[in-house]
Amino acid sequence: MLSVRAQALKPSLTLAIAAKAKQLQAAGKDICSLSAGEPNFDTPAFIREAATRALESGATRYGPAAGEPQLRAAIAAKLARANGMVVTPEQVLVTNGGKQALYNLFQVLLNPGDEVLLPAPYWLSYPEMAQLAGASVRVVPSAATDGFRLDLQALEALITERSRLLILNTPSNPTGLVLQQHELEAVAELLRRHPQLAVVCDEIYEFLLAPGQQHHSLAALAPDLAERLFVVNGFAKGWAMTGWRLGYLAGPLPALKAAIALQSQSTSNVCTFAQFGALAALEASLDCVEEMAKSFSARRALLTKGLQQLPGLVLVPPTGAFYAFPDVSAHGLNSLDFCNQLLDQEGLALVPGAPFGDDRCVRLSCAVNSATIEDGLNRLGRFLSNLNKP
Repeated sequence: MLSVRAQALKPSLTLAIAAKAKQLQAAGKDICSLSAGEPNFDTPAFIREAATRALESGATRYGPAAGEPQLRAAIAAKLARANGMVVTPEQVLVTNGGKQALYNLFQVLLNPGDEVLLPAPYWLSYPEMAQLAGASVRVVPSAATDGFRLDLQALEALITERSRLLILNTPSNPTGLVLQQHELEAVAELLRRHPQLAVVCDEIYEFLLAPGQQHHSLAALAPDLAERLFVVNGFAKGWAMTGWRLGYLAGPLPALKAAIALQSQSTSNVCTFAQFGALAALEASLDCVEEMAKSFSARRALLTKGLQQLPGLVLVPPTGAFYAFPDVSAHGLNSLDFCNQLLDQEGLALVPGAPFGDDRCVRLSCAVNSATIEDGLNRLGRFLSNLNKP
């Protein structure tokens, strides 16, 4: 009775690990989790207060499907100011998180038979969303041993007349890598050689950078590509607003009109009063974001140093986001077996790398306090020591 689309969906390996961790915790086992993909900070008070004021003033009714006009204008202004992307408010769609922005875009841009080019490792929902739109995914592989760097020659070799969309994610989930200016400029040159190819830049982690790192937006480096360049972003990571479900899509007007129409026939508008919290976030200084980013940098450094001291791991030091993605294949286990055994033996929950496109790796998060990171590193060290015993 299920549709072909539903039958093609893959169950989440990450959810299986999370469910197992909860079962063990409920049974009384001491569990340490470095699997979280969300900040452990509270949403800043001024944002909560703005949403509360909007709620109390009656902002509880249906709103425009594309988002509150003030918020769309503020997002357009932020994109121009911070990212060098010149769009009108009409070219902005407020969505239920960054995930819906991507889903809407894929649905209105892709046809059955189209191809999506996806550098690996990748965020696990990209290929599923592309396939739900009827497209096939062509993966551009990389490895920890080569720094997870995007191989443009390999990418270009995969491009065909059916190639429709390239996905870029910087800073990256799961690797924590930040694409440098020269790398993005090289991507722009590739796109100029292939005019049938659009690009979507997922910049949800743009504020979470290690010291000395800078976020570069392709939109600023290649304004000539504006007619086929999309940006997806949101408030979840920078402002610790994961549960608010506030994201946005910006890009060429014809596609944005179609995405707005799709949203009007599916979820309609994002929670009305929550949008006024997002508006307050954009209108205030970035002091709170910078403080959280500073804390993540300290935790990222702690996690990186600890992993570099453990045997048999190949680690590309993360320079953004709040993840590390070490290659553990030297220990002879695939990522799911590694995570299952680690959870059983040491009570440490990590995320297997297989759904991110690299079964040699596992993902650890530093979106937790330093004590939890140190506890997790100790458990991982004991596990690796036992694996190495004859």
